[in-house]
Amino acid sequence: MNLSDKEVIELPPLSTGKKIYFASDFHLGAPNFEASQKREKRIVAWLNEIKHTAQALFLVGDIFDFWFEYKHTIPKGNTRLLGKLAEFVDSGIPVHLFCGNHDMWMFGYLEQEIGVQVHKDDFQFSQNGKQFFVAHGDGLGPGDFKYKRLKKVFRHPLCQWLFARLHPNFGVGLAQWSSRSSRKANADEDSLYKGTENEYLYQYVQRKSKQISADFFIFGHRHLPLRYLINHTIYLNLGEWINYETFAQFDGEKLQLLSFKNNQFEDYITIPEKQ
Repeated sequence: MNLSDKEVIELPPLSTGKKIYFASDFHLGAPNFEASQKREKRIVAWLNEIKHTAQALFLVGDIFDFWFEYKHTIPKGNTRLLGKLAEFVDSGIPVHLFCGNHDMWMFGYLEQEIGVQVHKDDFQFSQNGKQFFVAHGDGLGPGDFKYKRLKKVFRHPLCQWLFARLHPNFGVGLAQWSSRSSRKANADEDSLYKGTENEYLYQYVQRKSKQISADFFIFGHRHLPLRYLINHTIYLNLGEWINYETFAQFDGEKLQLLSFKNNQFEDYITIPEKQ
């Protein structure tokens, strides 16, 4: 059975010793310049560690705390990360970049300048006989109707055109203020494990895994590293890099959730597994 009526991309088999890496929610730019740059250097150090074994890299949304591509300008900063991603692409390592709820306004600059492959929705692919469903995760599952309506507004071409009319000094500043306010309001909720009955992405996978055949569902957005076995499918949430520095690697057979704390790759035991 196919994953869905969407095209499923067949990626080349992994070469000996090669892996696919997944990470999300770097939120570069938050909460301030100093903290963001320190985190960016940690991310680049991680990218340096994985480069020699990476066959592909998936960055699953909210890489930037805010991103909007005006016709002639982009938000300043993130230089080290963008340069490292260009280095990956130039060396033949495909980089897949997903739009998150904080950085959904990508209109071609990163594809043209760096060569990354941008995904605005889910991306479904197979590799070494395993089938993957990857998405940032915002707006999926039951509930959260306020955000789902807001997402439609943010994605509407007219609304994007109107925002682009704002001077970047005002537009970017306004968006950063809104992002900070939202993060403060949701900080406690993001850090708490809610149980499967209240985890929207868990419920989404529970339903979706009965409709399509996927070995792995991989999401960001939730900010908590989570791993479940649901209907013979593994749901893995990648966590974030402000607190956890977690990522996933696929070696052709196993999908592992790891941490880069202390500059070492360590198995990360998630909340459901601890209980």
